[in-house]
Amino acid sequence: MLQLSFTRKHRPPGGKRATLAELRNGEQAVLERLDLPEDNARRLMELGFLPGNIVSAAHSAPSGDPRVFRVDGSEVALRRETARHMKIRVTD
Repeated sequence: MLQLSFTRKHRPPGGKRATLAELRNGEQAVLERLDLPEDNARRLMELGFLPGNIVSAAHSAPSGDPRVFRVDGSEVALRRETARHMKIRVTD
């Protein structure tokens, strides 16, 4: 399993930690860590899911899975199971 994280020397105050699966439509957050197998993490990083990038939740399928997230100018659909392994910090 590949664990990638991004830490800043000066974090802004506040910010709730959660997973990408918990992000509500229209909310945005900073991606902090991908706790996924190396192949999956590498592919997501190629799509823009890099620690430190801002991710926002867009729409979802009628059943709620998959969900669409906006990152780095793209829209990417992810299954909830994958999104549960992506740690975020919700910004105020």
